[in-house]
Amino acid sequence: MKSRWNEDEAAAWGDDLGLLTYASRLLGSDPSLVLHGGGNSSVKVVERDVFGDPVDVLHVKGSGWDMATIERAGFAPLRLGRVARLADLDELSDARMANELKAASLDAGAPAPSVESILHATLPYSFVLHTHADAVLALTNTPGGRDHVREVFGGSLVVVPYVMPGFVLAKLCAELFPAERHEGTVGMVLLNHGLFTFADDARTAYENHVELVARALAYVEAAGGPPTAATAPAPGPTSHDDLVAVADLRRDISAAAGQAMVLRCCGGDGARRFAARPDLESASQVGPATPDHVLRTKRVPLVGRDVGAYVAAYEAYVERNRARLGDRRLVPVDPAPRVVVDPRLGVLAAGRRVADAVIADDVYEHTTWVIERAVELGGYASVAEPDIFDVEYWELEQAKLARQPAPAALSGRVAVITGAASGIGLACARALLAEGAAVVGVDRAGGVDEVAGGPAYTGVRGDVTDGATAVAAVEAAVRAYGGVDLLVLNAGTFPPSAPVATLDPAVWGAAMDVNARAALLALAAAHPFLCRAPGGGRVVVVGSRNVAAPGMGAAAYSASKAALTQLARVAALEWASDGVRVNVVHPDAVFDTGLWSDEVIAQRAASYGLSPEQYRTRNLLGTEVSSADVAALVLALCGPAFARTTGAQVPIDGGSDRVV
Repeated sequence: MKSRWNEDEAAAWGDDLGLLTYASRLLGSDPSLVLHGGGNSSVKVVERDVFGDPVDVLHVKGSGWDMATIERAGFAPLRLGRVARLADLDELSDARMANELKAASLDAGAPAPSVESILHATLPYSFVLHTHADAVLALTNTPGGRDHVREVFGGSLVVVPYVMPGFVLAKLCAELFPAERHEGTVGMVLLNHGLFTFADDARTAYENHVELVARALAYVEAAGGPPTAATAPAPGPTSHDDLVAVADLRRDISAAAGQAMVLRCCGGDGARRFAARPDLESASQVGPATPDHVLRTKRVPLVGRDVGAYVAAYEAYVERNRARLGDRRLVPVDPAPRVVVDPRLGVLAAGRRVADAVIADDVYEHTTWVIERAVELGGYASVAEPDIFDVEYWELEQAKLARQPAPAALSGRVAVITGAASGIGLACARALLAEGAAVVGVDRAGGVDEVAGGPAYTGVRGDVTDGATAVAAVEAAVRAYGGVDLLVLNAGTFPPSAPVATLDPAVWGAAMDVNARAALLALAAAHPFLCRAPGGGRVVVVGSRNVAAPGMGAAAYSASKAALTQLARVAALEWASDGVRVNVVHPDAVFDTGLWSDEVIAQRAASYGLSPEQYRTRNLLGTEVSSADVAALVLALCGPAFARTTGAQVPIDGGSDRVV
């Protein structure tokens, strides 16, 4: 933990707001200090208003901005005097506070200011920086937290007991800080919450912050790491049965949440080691490292796999604390766990979107670090259950829930697509990602790793005719996202044209391998997980118009696609009782795929006595069918419009007079 301040870099940021942005980014880029939108920062400056009059302005981090990537526009400019005066009030509701802060803004287009704006305004320093540093939380989240802080920092920090963030905290700090501040004061610790540092220049505020965290880190590391008995990582899901158990768990969590959820197997050694702790039941059920983490991980994780028991316990927790809302209506938060700690499966993180699960994973990894170090300092302690409830059902958070838009159509769903590196497969991957699905793409081409999808996309490189590739793709889907809901069988090959009389049996066999046998392998690998998909599994097979209307010279291709279609029809018959629907799309002449080159198009056009241009639009509608068009149909077959359809064969060929 060392200063990364660079004077040349700092100079490029220019004025005080620029320096605040730079300091915020330095802190925000270290996940041991700031996680996913956490922390806040501010600077006090004098600016001119529209009349040219000087105005004392507080620029404070805006809601929705991450300190690691924040820009100047991410800070809300507030009238400093008006905001500071709010701390003089005897009481102020959360809704009224939010309105007052909005009213104090000098820019109608600025983001909503941090709920800690009043606290920032009352501190008599130009620059104020706040993080939830893991090392500081490991100190404070113990029965003797205040004593540990005093031992590490002496009297250089003002220590504030935990109270609800926002107005109540600002009010308390406005009273305690002036009374306890002295010339040697360099920061303020909020027990079970985090660290504030401040100065009249950005570098001092930043370097004081880093130095204080470094001292805390040295202290907690000197106390010892995790117990020796727990140093071996938990195995996590290693067998097929373990992966099936993950899919079962995801199905149960989705049912509790009332919608499909992704379930991410956390691979960090710390989280895996934590799952092997002999005191797991007690250590994991205390509470979050800092109360705002409840919004990401719930108050406690599920230990084991009994989702029903967790739901009952969560609902009882809500009932115990419901009266704290007074007359305010409660907007229900679903009772499904967001973190699961299982001695066999390790640590798993759930979310409505992949991004939510990634955040829960990150937050809980840091939580386990804090718990392990706090235990070595005398025991881990969180704030009381009612205080956690107050944050989880905070009026401002409840307002956000009420305003949430409906999730994307395939949010929480997991798809596996073969032949995903180009053409129809790539278009399907992009379409499914755009509708909220997580996607595992399979292809032998290197481009399968380059599909833009962030953590919601995983590429698996391999030959689809190798059964190990199908198994690897399905396992990747289960480990990264919890299961398989959608299987798109798209990988295919179009052999060189040849009449039946001279058709090479090896060409025939290769076409059957890629176009039919590979699909069988993928279906077999995916079936146990499709059966466990929340709301039922869906398979879409990319066939061909040649199934109904074969072309001369295309015996290997036509026969293999016909075999694929028959395979899909039988699967539809056999898997209906499992809640899995299987449908086929039959495209024709999709020329932006790898099956078609200019040479092949010219060859096929000549066999029909057509020019290449005529061949491209040789259908009843006189239109060209693109990969994106086929992907749109695949997307529809995966959606609710076809929820009661299986065994269907849907053409997308512009209309063929040989089929119609």
